[in-house]
Amino acid sequence: MLFISTSGALGRYIQLPVAVTIASRAILGFLFLFIYCRFKGISFKIATSDRPLIVLSGVLMGLHWITYFYALQMSNVAIGMLSMFTYPVLTAFLEPVLLKTKFQKIHLLLGGLVLLGVYFLIPDFDLSNSYTLAIMLGVLSALVYALRNLLMKSKVAKYNGSMLMSYQTAIVGFLLLPAFFFVDMPVFLTQWKAIVTLALLTTAIGHTLFLASFKHFTITTASILSSVQPVYGIIIGAIFLSEIPSWSTIFGGILILTAVIVESVRTYR
Repeated sequence: MLFISTSGALGRYIQLPVAVTIASRAILGFLFLFIYCRFKGISFKIATSDRPLIVLSGVLMGLHWITYFYALQMSNVAIGMLSMFTYPVLTAFLEPVLLKTKFQKIHLLLGGLVLLGVYFLIPDFDLSNSYTLAIMLGVLSALVYALRNLLMKSKVAKYNGSMLMSYQTAIVGFLLLPAFFFVDMPVFLTQWKAIVTLALLTTAIGHTLFLASFKHFTITTASILSSVQPVYGIIIGAIFLSEIPSWSTIFGGILILTAVIVESVRTYR
């Protein structure tokens, strides 16, 4: 969680077009994951019937990263991460629709708590305000991420997680390759350390460790532990970028994370 949480500060620190940053992250992340899978002897074979869904999940992963990084660049680490972290509760609303599970009334209460938290994040509901647009993009990122996770739910049990992540990063990198035609290479090279850190530490190592933890915890327990992500992210942003969140942002974040933790603990029980 500590490694994955570096995405917020790195997303704010890297001064490149978002599409270029995500393309670089995806391509390098794919290379690191591909080497890891080969080293571990993990097969890359996928059934023909599963390929369209995996391609779609890769597209959704790319949309999630792009909207999330735009949200970070338009606001700060705290608002970007907290607005994106509405995804666990959005998942609870989407799951009955997509997977035909029973809808539970408590999700209405938790959804209201998340909306209240988002309200405290927004300084002024004005579409010309960059923070308002950032929160809208962050929630859109959360929605896309929730959809991707639900689509991949049945495949995680069938295929190795690092292999699936390899395919998704490859798809994102391939789709965003044209972005490199619109970047000044000398400027790009000044950011290479941060990009490699994002690809290796955040994407490859962070997500691989997180997937490996599923061997020891249930996915719900891992989700509860993942609630610390925005907290770590805000602390990293405060240390390295001197971004101190306002009291209203902290209060809104507490409401959102409370809903996430309540839903995770309730599901676990």
